[in-house]
Amino acid sequence: METLDWLDLPCRAPDAVAAVAALERQAQLTKPPGSLGALETAAVQLAALQGAVKPSLEKVWISVFAADHGVAEEGVSAFPQAVTGAMVANFAQGGAAISVLARELRASLEVVNLGTVNDVGELPGVRRAWIAAQTANFVRGEAMSTAQLALALQAGAQSVRLADEAGAQLFIGGEMGIGNTTAATALACALLGEAPDALAGAGTGLDEAGVARKAAVVQRALALHGEQAAPIAWLRCVGGFELAALAGAYIAAAQRGMPVLVDGFITSAAALVAARLQPACRPWMLFSHRSQERGHARLLEALEAEPLLDLQLRLGEASGAAVAVPLLRLACALHADMATFAEAGVAQA
Repeated sequence: METLDWLDLPCRAPDAVAAVAALERQAQLTKPPGSLGALETAAVQLAALQGAVKPSLEKVWISVFAADHGVAEEGVSAFPQAVTGAMVANFAQGGAAISVLARELRASLEVVNLGTVNDVGELPGVRRAWIAAQTANFVRGEAMSTAQLALALQAGAQSVRLADEAGAQLFIGGEMGIGNTTAATALACALLGEAPDALAGAGTGLDEAGVARKAAVVQRALALHGEQAAPIAWLRCVGGFELAALAGAYIAAAQRGMPVLVDGFITSAAALVAARLQPACRPWMLFSHRSQERGHARLLEALEAEPLLDLQLRLGEASGAAVAVPLLRLACALHADMATFAEAGVAQA
């Protein structure tokens, strides 16, 4: 049985020397200081995380974790659970949004099936890390056992290991699972002490009555598991296999010294869990966009994160993070290729 001991292994520290050198380079480029705003900040952060004055993002790895949720039987989604397995097949066939984005970015795309009610079996391009067909309904009991939680966390760490071995310079985690905005909402409410009606959102397209029903389901879960205190216990009691895999991936990436780009609401809930479990992993996170999902802004606030984009996205799959990759690549190119004042013969202010 997998254990959780590895979660406590130390994370690498960002390279402070590279960060200072990158800042000094930014000060010498032919532009007013700070005029490229968040692009400058991102370039310097990536320099610190990659330990290189001139960072690069040519090799990007995307892992999409798919899993089903027992809480779906409470009517919290506009779509049936069979969609999760069908979307796994769609990812493999190249027809999903993230499939298109990964091709355009020349990024490696890994799909990880952790357990779906509609089991599509072995598929090319899909890593089968099966735990169970779904989590248990967390308004009736704990979502997963300790053994299942350990397997899910380890599945995320395994994806990071594969990305590292492939020479990836950036890890992106995505998710697919009917009912997972409900699990993410429950997790966020538990960790932040927020009321469900403040964080519950439309998810797959619920109307206001559907959102209210989702909030009521989350409230029932919080009441049932209210004696829990530790983040790892809340992840086990109200989380999902894919949420745990994402949290495990974020911690493993920091332990290996690999930057991660966080996607939207669900991945940010997993990022908050990771940061609560292992605070030293937080500096390794960049944040791609502000989701339209109601609770995302509160999660970003808790993570002290400033995302690059706000495009009213709420698809998931790592789509928002993928859309932000060209911006980060441009930030790196500007940082590396712009002339300095000395090189261009331009007078400084």
